[in-house]
Amino acid sequence: MAAEPSAIAEEKAAEAKPLRADAQRNRDRLVEVAAAVFAERGIDASLEEIARRAGVGIGTLYRHFPTREHLVEVVYRREAEALCAAAGELAAKHPSDVALEQWMQRFVDYIATKRGLATSLRILLTTNSTLFSDTSGRVSQALRQLVEAAVAEGTIRGDVDASDVLHALSGIYSAPDTPQWRDRSRRLVSLLMDGLRFGTGKAAKA
Repeated sequence: MAAEPSAIAEEKAAEAKPLRADAQRNRDRLVEVAAAVFAERGIDASLEEIARRAGVGIGTLYRHFPTREHLVEVVYRREAEALCAAAGELAAKHPSDVALEQWMQRFVDYIATKRGLATSLRILLTTNSTLFSDTSGRVSQALRQLVEAAVAEGTIRGDVDASDVLHALSGIYSAPDTPQWRDRSRRLVSLLMDGLRFGTGKAAKA
């Protein structure tokens, strides 16, 4: 039996027939709202609630995303793409250590959405083996660029390796899912940055 086309493949096919402006707005709004709802509600997220909060009918949601997994894949890819794009944007606006810290705080939001998508992502893993390798490689590269820039400029310790930072951040994902998880994770990022800045004269100066 042939594998079902991935959501990203369907998106590329759809680009050949551009959506009307109002349809594109609806689609973009659905993806934006879905990311927030999945992060808040996790596996209990209701597609009907996503449609309602996006201001469209459930039929409109299903026209754009025939299954929950279609919506999940698009949300996951776009969240990863936004996180990767943020690395360059933050680096252009802030000192290297501040850019790194702000990116890691955004990483918390990314992880929150990923946790909310966990069940559907496991289903997608069985049909789309490149989904995670594509995105995780880009996220790791974005972090590496920020860490290396901060090391080069002396705003964090010189003995820091990006893989160690990613390992520390990944620990956030496995922390118990409690109502305080996101606030606690943000505090952990701040503590991590204090450690990265230690000895540079910039500790606690985000």
